[in-house]
Amino acid sequence: MRASRLFWPTLRQDPADAELASHRLLLRAGFIRRLSAGVYSFLPMGWRVLNKISGIVREEMNRAGAEELLLPALTPRELWEATARWEKWGPDLLRIRDRNDRDFCLGPTHEEVITALVAAEVASHRQLPIILYQVQTKFRDELRPRGGLIRCREFLMKDAYSFDMDEEGLEKSYRLMEEAYRRIFARCGVPTQQVEADASAMGGTAAAEFMMESEAGEDVFYFCPSCGYAASVDKAQRAEPPLPPPAQECPPVERVPTPGMSTVEQVASLLNVEPSRLIKTLICVADGKPIAALINGDRELNQAKLQAAAGAASVALADPETIENVTRAPVGFAGPVALEGVQIVADYDLRACSDMVTGANEGDAHLIHVTEGRDFKVDRWVDLRNNVAGDLCPRCRTSLEERRAIEVGHIFKLGTFYSRTLKATFSSPSGAGNLIVMGCYGIGISRMVAAVAEHSHDDEGIIWPLSIAPFHAIVLPVNVSDSTQAPLAEQVYELLRRQGLEVLLDDRDIAPGPKFKDADLVGIPLQIVVGKTAAKGQVEIRRRGEGRAGQFVSPQRAAEWAAEIVRAERGNSD
Repeated sequence: MRASRLFWPTLRQDPADAELASHRLLLRAGFIRRLSAGVYSFLPMGWRVLNKISGIVREEMNRAGAEELLLPALTPRELWEATARWEKWGPDLLRIRDRNDRDFCLGPTHEEVITALVAAEVASHRQLPIILYQVQTKFRDELRPRGGLIRCREFLMKDAYSFDMDEEGLEKSYRLMEEAYRRIFARCGVPTQQVEADASAMGGTAAAEFMMESEAGEDVFYFCPSCGYAASVDKAQRAEPPLPPPAQECPPVERVPTPGMSTVEQVASLLNVEPSRLIKTLICVADGKPIAALINGDRELNQAKLQAAAGAASVALADPETIENVTRAPVGFAGPVALEGVQIVADYDLRACSDMVTGANEGDAHLIHVTEGRDFKVDRWVDLRNNVAGDLCPRCRTSLEERRAIEVGHIFKLGTFYSRTLKATFSSPSGAGNLIVMGCYGIGISRMVAAVAEHSHDDEGIIWPLSIAPFHAIVLPVNVSDSTQAPLAEQVYELLRRQGLEVLLDDRDIAPGPKFKDADLVGIPLQIVVGKTAAKGQVEIRRRGEGRAGQFVSPQRAAEWAAEIVRAERGNSD
């Protein structure tokens, strides 16, 4: 490819709305352009990278025995209502209505569609196991898309689904996909940490996420440096802390007016106490029944933990009407004292707490000097809050570390949730009808483009791994009008192409400075400079990210050097 014929618009200045390095560099290097919030066009350079990643994903999925298909992006409401996800997805589900007044959505994921397909086509155990996958555009109406390709409303995703006869079969499929994911991320140059994850949102029984550590990430996981325990913020557990000493004597409960002050910050400021001295009483609904969850004022409730503690299929924060019915007070003034007719579940940290502040279960008032055991009783003590750095590992009691990350992959054991709802069954060898046992496995392919750029860049631009770079090599004649440099650059270009390499010849008649800046910005791994040494029949070879100084060699040796590197890369992927 010749740069003079390539649609490759680069930017000299950082875009004003690009906060993350990946977003800034992908825009500047001419890989993507924003159409609207969370919606991006992939320009030729970006499309080449996207296709390289898709190709690696396909190779590894095929190697694992999965079969590719393509499902419709437009999916009918009836399927989503069958699994109760039409309402559960809320405003994130991009809904549309056709001319016949039928409701559809643009698929954010395809569990319903693939299960309905398999239910209609699979009848016997002889047809199982199956793993089917697609590379498909997905749509999620994100409230706040951010970070360029990190969180989009429209994005490219690989989603796979396994169908087995039993849990043993599911375990085999799950491990196959787990290993395929490790190979995919390694080949794409994305270092990942596999962490335990919450599966309840998908109706599953177990899940894992593949996280790439990055300060630009919007996800958090907790890691034990001693035993290797790792879990996402929704799943992370902590060891039960030691039982604290008995509560100290403190004055009787006292009611204080707090007009219009319903938040922890407002009340703590008014009473001149630390937020940790407040007890947040959160009224939730677990399978339709109200439940009160107590945590410290400076901590956040983990709804997945509450759901597990309650043994419920679903848990959500109660609406204002339910809160008022339970507490006799508006939102922001609930407390455990004299709270009746509702189970109270409290976090370990509140055991034997004394001299605390709580809502008074009446508007514009709080209680001070509240002490556990004396003024209120707890029905169950559990790990109820989100972890924080320094919490003890649930396995070895070492202090946990908090790490920010970008989620690039997710695998679930779905079990029979979807097959039961959509009647996906098979006849066993004995003739009995059994539910198919399912798993699902997703990789954000367009997000991977951003993840690699976030992980591998310097002040000059992106540094692509050879496996997914838009081109293997770039040939840079310093002066395309020079009678020696121009033909030598053409010779190197042809030699590289004969070696089977993907090569970009920057034959633009522009100054050397912008030409070299663009080469560094776009991040093509192998650079071959044709400059002053052309008169000696030599070119300079160097790798992006390893400094300016390179070696001066003949054109033939330059082609061999590049080919050897590419062949080694391909060999490592076998």
